[in-house]
Amino acid sequence: MSTPPRSPTTTLYQWQGKDRQGRQLRGEMRANGMAMVSVSLRRQGIEAVTIRKKPRARTPALRSKDIALFTRQLAAMLKAGIPLLQAFSVVARSQSNATLAQLIEQLRRDVESGSSLHQALARHPRYFNALYCHLVAAGEQAGMLDALLASLAHHQEKTLRIQSQIRTALIYPLAIVSCAALVTAVIMIWVVPSFKQVFSSFGATLPWPTLVVIGISDFLVDFWLLLLMLIATGGLLATRLWRHSPTWRARAERLSLRLPLLGAIVRKAAVARWTRTLATMFGAGVPLVEALQAVAGATGNAAYTEITGVIAEQVGNGVSLAAAIEQHALFPDMVGQMAAIGEESGALDAMLEKVADFYEIEVNEAVASLSTLLEPIIMVVLGVVIGALVIAMYLPIFKLGSVI
Repeated sequence: MSTPPRSPTTTLYQWQGKDRQGRQLRGEMRANGMAMVSVSLRRQGIEAVTIRKKPRARTPALRSKDIALFTRQLAAMLKAGIPLLQAFSVVARSQSNATLAQLIEQLRRDVESGSSLHQALARHPRYFNALYCHLVAAGEQAGMLDALLASLAHHQEKTLRIQSQIRTALIYPLAIVSCAALVTAVIMIWVVPSFKQVFSSFGATLPWPTLVVIGISDFLVDFWLLLLMLIATGGLLATRLWRHSPTWRARAERLSLRLPLLGAIVRKAAVARWTRTLATMFGAGVPLVEALQAVAGATGNAAYTEITGVIAEQVGNGVSLAAAIEQHALFPDMVGQMAAIGEESGALDAMLEKVADFYEIEVNEAVASLSTLLEPIIMVVLGVVIGALVIAMYLPIFKLGSVI
């Protein structure tokens, strides 16, 4: 059974049909439309019963964790003396993620066809940013690709660890608040109306706290579906803006630095990421201005990205790194001081590594403190809210009991 040659405009179809003897047949065919599939089958003596487009297979997405693991595996292979192309093949076969295996195979083909590794990586900016490509290029030029990949994997793992710690600190409070909101909604929508029916038989004036709660309950009963739709729409809109609107995302990232409690953690995490990335780049032999330009895209916060661009321009004009850093309030004094010591001693990368280590410890302690602090605060707030609802509902009963 012949299949039309594949072209960029063809689509893969699945078909079912019968031959001249009435036997059931099925198969796949690539064509420019269903009519072409039907004509081709008729020429082969097959009567088509159903023809439909073949659904695209869902491929698992790649996470930053997958890229970090790939980097670590490739570094280990090269350190063991395995040639790059063979290392790609071995790493690709060991992957359970089909998308990552396909990506590695594409990289292998590009390198085999004559591209350098950093050029092959640059063709996939979704997974390998400017920092990654710069470090790989520096490793290829210096003949120490295995060491640079190991350093890059260490940098990625440190960054992922900080992000995981911040997410972990937020999961518990968000879960508690969500459960409390759900319980409160149930009380307001189903429990309070029952009390309202009882109170209506009293024929007495209700206390104002009870009237307020009943008013809120009536509103939620009438408009709970609309409110739920608004909340869902708002969440979807915010997610879409975050993913597809750089301007909105930049504003949200700047705002995150001003949040109470969380703002300090976000700032320390950004400083740790900034100094770690710059130390890795500069230690790999990348010129300082070029390293700063790569760091600007790897900070994870628009405010630090903007400031890093200004610092790179100042350093390019002859200003020392320490002096440029000290002009910006987003960097603590310690960063400028350690940068000055590093520049004077010729060990800038080592000093920046120490700053990164210090602020990563600070993030760990801040996250632990935040979790410890938020738990009693949330419990107190929930106690006050639930207690106020209970008191408001039982006030008329207490008042009636005192009259009797």
